[in-house]
Amino acid sequence: MIALTRRYRFPAAHVLSSDRFSPEENRRIYGKCANPAGHGHDYAVELTVTGPVDPRDGSILARAELDALVQDRVVSRFGHRMLNDDPAFRDRVPTAENVCAVIHEDLAPRIADTGARLVRVRVEETRRNAFTLGELR
Repeated sequence: MIALTRRYRFPAAHVLSSDRFSPEENRRIYGKCANPAGHGHDYAVELTVTGPVDPRDGSILARAELDALVQDRVVSRFGHRMLNDDPAFRDRVPTAENVCAVIHEDLAPRIADTGARLVRVRVEETRRNAFTLGELR
């Protein structure tokens, strides 16, 4: 099976804290990332899709179609924003793990509508932290 992987970037900020914890507990769990003033990252997102190759154009999914979807549903939504303000993070902390899950939840059905399948979302938060949801190969 052939897979297509595309990489995108967006800058965003977040505060890692939960209303379920006291300020002290949030600092213990999230460290300096619980700073109420927030902090930012230049996130990288890799999406891997697979599916049958269309014999007419030789592709799994038109790159322009995937790029437009990601621009609309990820980059415009999260880029240059405070992630905590997004409704998806109303009941969950905007950790990179949860950013990864939200992107997958949002894009998987939309990509399925094209006849392709989203098999992996990878979110790189820093040079040292990356998180993957889906097939790990």
